[in-house]
Amino acid sequence: MRLSPLIALIAFLAGVGLGDTMNPKVVERGAFTVIGIAARTSNARELTPKGIIGKQWGRLMQEGLLAKIPNKADQDIVAVYTDYASDHHGEYTYILGARVNSDTDVPAGMLAKKLPAGKFAVFTSEKGAAAKVVAEAWTKINSLPHSAVGADRVYRADYEIYDERAADPQNLQVDVYVGIK
Repeated sequence: MRLSPLIALIAFLAGVGLGDTMNPKVVERGAFTVIGIAARTSNARELTPKGIIGKQWGRLMQEGLLAKIPNKADQDIVAVYTDYASDHHGEYTYILGARVNSDTDVPAGMLAKKLPAGKFAVFTSEKGAAAKVVAEAWTKINSLPHSAVGADRVYRADYEIYDERAADPQNLQVDVYVGIK
């Protein structure tokens, strides 16, 4: 009997001891719109001093940008990875902001992006310092065998949700939504 790629992914995760928090659940999510700041980057760039994700977080917090986003749907911060050039080896657009109910009033210097409805494998990070646990979660997700999740990834839009569990950046936990077929 041949396992589906998603079942193979779950079996792989269970077998390599990534911990209970890395066992994904599969969910269907409706489309939603995010308003935030955006920049183009790649995983290779993020491993160098020229990485922009940390700088985007610094801007978001230091400039109080969340408070400037109108029509927020909730208090969560959303980090979106979209407009992939290819796969996790290529460039993508990183958007940091919030879900909104309306994109009719986009602040200067920000953009609105509608994320399509779809199916997602949801991974929950370990608890710990933001830079460490989020990077570790993505490293594990991106190192999964192609036969486990790679064939099912759609590279349309992936995102992280920073909810009430992320109140303390030194001891947070986030959900990572990876778009799948």
